[in-house]
Formats: sequence, C-alpha cells, structure tokens
Amino acid sequence: MARAKVKTVLVVDDEPHLRHYLRMVLEDAGYCVLTAADGLEGLNLARAHRPDLVSVDLAMPRKTGYRLLVEMRREEGLKDIPVVIVTAHARDSVGVRALTELRAAGYDLSRSDYLEKPVSASTYLAAVARALGVEGREDSRSVGELRELLRNRIEDAGPEALKRALEALARSLPGEEER
Repeated sequence: MARAKVKTVLVVDDEPHLRHYLRMVLEDAGYCVLTAADGLEGLNLARAHRPDLVSVDLAMPRKTGYRLLVEMRREEGLKDIPVVIVTAHARDSVGVRALTELRAAGYDLSRSDYLEKPVSASTYLAAVARALGVEGREDSRSVGELRELLRNRIEDAGPEALKRALEALARSLPGEEER
C-alpha cells in the first residue's frame, strides 16, 4: 500500500473554518493539502496540481461541487481522481439529487465517501484513506496514551520550549496567521 505522506488532497469548501479544520486534520496525518473556496478555484487547482484525491462540498458559490465533479469527469487527467464528498446536504433533496445526477453523468462513486457535516477527524481520515487505498495513521495510540505522553513532555520541557510551543500553537489558530 502507498504511504499517506506522499499523497496530495485538494479540499474544496466555501466555509473557511471547515477548510482550515480539514487541512489541519489532513496535514497532521501526513498528507500534502491544497485548498479552494469554491468549485471554480478547485477546478483550476486540480488542473494545475493533479491531486491524488479531491474532498468537495456540494453547495458552493460560483461553481458547485456537483459542477466541479462533472467537469473533472470530462477531463482525461482528472476523471479518475477519487473523491470524498463532505456536505451539509447528505440527507436532503439537494444532496440526493446531486448524487443521482453524478451517477447518471457516469461519475464513478465506488471509491467515494459521502460524509455529513459536521464530520469528525477520524471519520474523515478513514474516508480519505479508503478512497486513496492508503494505510491509516501510524500513530494508533489511544487518547489516554497521548495525554500521558503530552503530560510527560510538558513536565520535562523548559520554559523556553514551552513558550515556543505556545507561540506556534497560537500562530496555527484561524485568524492568527499574522503573529
């Protein structure tokens, strides 16, 4: 199986906080991540970078996720890219109609997942790994084990290391990029 660290995922969603969240989840799992705020930007990035997977919302301005996927299906270099759909419309008529139309347009959704917002990090990563056919995260430690590891590292860290860690954490928060 391929290693997750070499795979590129394009996240296309018009919600900035969700884009940031999905980017962090994927980067923490070792993926390279590109992001786009709508289907038009997503299509341009897909053409330029040929990602290994596209994670897409259905309802977006300028070009919907449905239109993005239909256009990708028509392009030789993009048509076989696996997809994970992350949408608030998983159960309503908009989502059902989009899925039906994608299948009717010949889009192969056999390697795709259809996830409902809000999506947990573990559910999302599992869907991405399935779609890509890659192994999951190497670090399968429990939350309790990770807490204990973190507690031990904090106890062993000096004041300067803790200050640098807090500054890095603050910079990684949405809206804190300028720090």
